Amino acid sequence: MNSRRLAALTVLALTGAFAPGPAAAAPPSTLAQTGIRAADPSVIRIGARYVSVQSLNGGIAVRQASSLDTLAAAPTRQVWTDARNLGEVWAPEITFDGGRYYIHFTAGRGSAHRMYVISSATADSGYTAETRMALPDDKWAIDGSMFTHNGQRWFVWSGWAGDTNVEQNLYVARMISPSATTGGRYVISQPREPWERVVGNPFINEGPEPIRDPNGQLHVFYSANGSWSDQYCLADLRLRAGGDPAYVWDWYKSNGCLFGSNRATMMAGWDPTLYVNGPGHHSFVLLNGDIGTSPPAGSRFPLMYHAVAKGTPYSWANRHWYTGTFLWWGNSTYRRANVPGANTDTGFSLKFFE
Repeated sequence: MNSRRLAALTVLALTGAFAPGPAAAAPPSTLAQTGIRAADPSVIRIGARYVSVQSLNGGIAVRQASSLDTLAAAPTRQVWTDARNLGEVWAPEITFDGGRYYIHFTAGRGSAHRMYVISSATADSGYTAETRMALPDDKWAIDGSMFTHNGQRWFVWSGWAGDTNVEQNLYVARMISPSATTGGRYVISQPREPWERVVGNPFINEGPEPIRDPNGQLHVFYSANGSWSDQYCLADLRLRAGGDPAYVWDWYKSNGCLFGSNRATMMAGWDPTLYVNGPGHHSFVLLNGDIGTSPPAGSRFPLMYHAVAKGTPYSWANRHWYTGTFLWWGNSTYRRANVPGANTDTGFSLKFFE
């Protein structure tokens, strides 16, 4: 799509005069595929630098580069090792808050997976020993992310309701510091829609990533369907204007995947990917990792996600980090039924581009 056509569609989408339409054609994935063969990217911008964090060699490694395209060539610095043999290390998430870098990550085996946090004044060295987060109810927990909304820190994560692996829900809790929550945990999403139950055992909502739209409304974009299948995709939870993040019925869920590779599960008006299968567990590349710096309407902004190139057997081992972009898409209505509150909510959603 040429720039004039994109600009025209953007104006129509923002003004609400145009129903959400198909996503633009993308360049071949070889232009967007990084050399990082890994899952669960987390990337933030610090001034003119890009800082990424990943699980590597049984620990956590950081890269720094002047652009997203050069991250793969940047040296990795191991900032944490699993000296206490906690187990599998998954999905580290980096943010910059109050002059310190915080990396929240999952470690454990089986039902013992829990959230941990380390911090440092420097992006790629000097991190503290890990602190286990005492999340409410102390259940299996992965993919945690910290954010601030209306002056209150929150933690959002994927977890089990009980002690068995039936489904992964999304929960939020208030925070009193970057390493501690307070009060209860509140479920905000369960994988109960048909399009997010295509692949199960368990059914999942995971990889929550918060962002704030141009109207100031909070969103949590998340991954649905099993990461072990090409049905993996991104979907949206949008908090209604003035809503309470801790009240489940103030959240409205997109009516299908917004970034995925299978047409049958896509929300109406959103097209499947052209060059990758199973895009998911993304990272909005925000300044300081702060949703207060979420981009305005009208332009594309950088995104990192993992996926498998079409034509390649889908497996965890074949996942790479990909660079992409996203664009706010106005006048997007999410619908629901037979629950408390209004049946529809209209506002911004996102278009994703490979």
